[in-house]
Amino acid sequence: MSDTPALLERPFEGTERAAELIGRLQAFLNGELADLVRAQGINHENSPSLETLRGVWKRSRDLGFYGLTLPEKLGGLGLSVHDHVLVKEAIYATGSPFAPHVLGELSGPPRVGALARQATPEQLQNYILPVARAEKAICFALTEAEAGSDAGAVQTRAVKDGEHYVLNGRKRFISGSPFADAAVLMASTATNPGEREVTAFFVDLNQAGARVEAGYKTMAGQSHTGDIVLEDCRIPAGNLIGQPGRGLALALGRITVNRLLHCPAMVGLATVALRDARDYALQRRQFGRSIAQFQAIQHMLADMATDLTAARALMLNVARQIDAGSEARAEASMAKLFCSEAAFRIADRAVQVHGGEGIVQGRRVEFLFRMLRMYRVLTGTSEIQRNTIARELLGDTR
Repeated sequence: MSDTPALLERPFEGTERAAELIGRLQAFLNGELADLVRAQGINHENSPSLETLRGVWKRSRDLGFYGLTLPEKLGGLGLSVHDHVLVKEAIYATGSPFAPHVLGELSGPPRVGALARQATPEQLQNYILPVARAEKAICFALTEAEAGSDAGAVQTRAVKDGEHYVLNGRKRFISGSPFADAAVLMASTATNPGEREVTAFFVDLNQAGARVEAGYKTMAGQSHTGDIVLEDCRIPAGNLIGQPGRGLALALGRITVNRLLHCPAMVGLATVALRDARDYALQRRQFGRSIAQFQAIQHMLADMATDLTAARALMLNVARQIDAGSEARAEASMAKLFCSEAAFRIADRAVQVHGGEGIVQGRRVEFLFRMLRMYRVLTGTSEIQRNTIARELLGDTR
């Protein structure tokens, strides 16, 4: 089925500029990039080569998409959060394997845009502008074996040695690291035992003492993630970002917006799952009629549509609050919590509607089930979101 049900044909709530941008992005993803997917046999689990990715990044830059999330002084469009959410949702709702790459989400401008105010002129020239121009890829490296939800517990050490810092440690599960040229990396610069002082650095990943180990895949079958290993890695002191001990402030300074901006990916993918389930229910026949005529299937589809509508409404409401100047810490956590949980429920029911077809690897709905399960852990677990909501509601109860 190619027609879109009226229930999913919503009036567009963004600006004219966002609508125009979405139209061009959809044409790019469904046209030129869809041809590339077919020609190279790319799917969500058969990742494109680095050479292909670099070509997509540069083509996206030439079309004016790649750096649109950057500050305007660096060539960005200055989109409102609300428009940004709508653009990102539309990208993921295409179902394209290139959805995470056209804006450079794993390794491009979104990783460095918030650093522009802190960066020195040298850092702008060496790291931020090359990333904005799609000449270099960059990743964000915080997570370690003992530092995930407890972001301040990093064990990677950065010790000052004259005009350099010497780094030792291992970063785990770093998105985009397998194809990154550099990292924005958090390390401890504390000098006293038990003290927490986390500092941010730019680290070139092709220099002596730094390497990426990327031999594992996530449960979604993707290989976008790896570990960064630092062994006596010497970097210039000029690679320190901002002030010593302010790394977490840099990392978490836009956490409210960043939490919200994961929601449109979930909502977009859940939209794909619902559409696939609806289309399959209409064409799959049992007992002489389509399974869409059975009430059990109708109720599952109804629940999926309700979850999707509720998640999307919460996401857009929080975006409007942030644009209006609200801190919206609890609300952003509510959106991340509800969207991730609702999107997984949608994917779960989509598999159920597909029956035996839904549990076969290689089917899109089976991939979406695994991918949307991951979002309940990625970028702050559901439990961490609940902690934030409760803290904002109750105050500090320690």
